[in-house]
Amino acid sequence: MRGYDKHMGRPPLNLKSTNVRLPEGLGERIDKLVGRQRRAAFIRDVLEREVERLESDKGKTG
Repeated sequence: MRGYDKHMGRPPLNLKSTNVRLPEGLGERIDKLVGRQRRAAFIRDVLEREVERLESDKGKTG
């Protein structure tokens, strides 16, 4: 398209969608701590830290 800049708009987030089932009440507990709009970011941050911790622990023992 003439005049169309393929670099306009929202930059890619480099995220892949994954459905996760939470125990009943856990989502609400997270929302009380960080707010509904921050739930996904909170879960991503916690998972990233835990994966890094497990990888680090594996490197120390393996």
